[in-house]
Amino acid sequence: MNLTENLSGKTALITGASSGIGAQTARELGAAGANVCLTARREDRLAAVADEIESEGGTAHVVPADVTDETAVRELVDETTETFGSLDILINNAGVMLLEKVEDADTDNFRTMVEVNLLAVMNATHAALPVMQDQGEGHIVNISSVAGRKTWTSAGAYNATKFGVNAFSEALREEVTGNHNIRITLIEPGYVDTELSDHIPDDNIRQYSKQEMAEMDVLTAADISRSILFALSQPPHVDINELLIRPTEQKL
Repeated sequence: MNLTENLSGKTALITGASSGIGAQTARELGAAGANVCLTARREDRLAAVADEIESEGGTAHVVPADVTDETAVRELVDETTETFGSLDILINNAGVMLLEKVEDADTDNFRTMVEVNLLAVMNATHAALPVMQDQGEGHIVNISSVAGRKTWTSAGAYNATKFGVNAFSEALREEVTGNHNIRITLIEPGYVDTELSDHIPDDNIRQYSKQEMAEMDVLTAADISRSILFALSQPPHVDINELLIRPTEQKL
């Protein structure tokens, strides 16, 4: 049996779906027969991904939104449910990695990472849970990082947000386990070839990060999306709680 058959007809909402892991996961969910609602701030990128999905026979809906806006997130969940009649899968993928030493950091970047990486996950989950509870099933996937397990210099604030996602995910799992058939999966990628490192504000840290990635065979967005689909495709009694995925060559 092809496990992705379990995804046919399901409705998935993906944040940060305009590029990288979010966009690739949307494509693969669409190919598996899921209804996909894509959200991010860049509407043109979302539309391009949606066009790809629909050109392959899938179903996609675009809702541009800023995940740091709690009202917009609630409206996003409402629109997804109204459009497709359900919300079976929430993938909290939106994230930023603004690496700086604490002593040199712009504290606005602290705030941005907390709002995008952690608070948006919490708010989207809070909005989606009542829908999943009412329909008697659901699956929430939170994209964290190896940085949610291990700290390193110049990543203190980023580490804090990803450790927070890990803690929130496990506490949520304990809260909903055994209730309403809701499953929680935490995905922790190592180095992935996405645009995440492009936005590092410190020139030296950005260059170091890119050089480190250039010296190894890093993960692709497809490597992570396959892992997400693996977790989503399991039978209802199987809950893949956590997947830590590093490039074979990544030491830390």
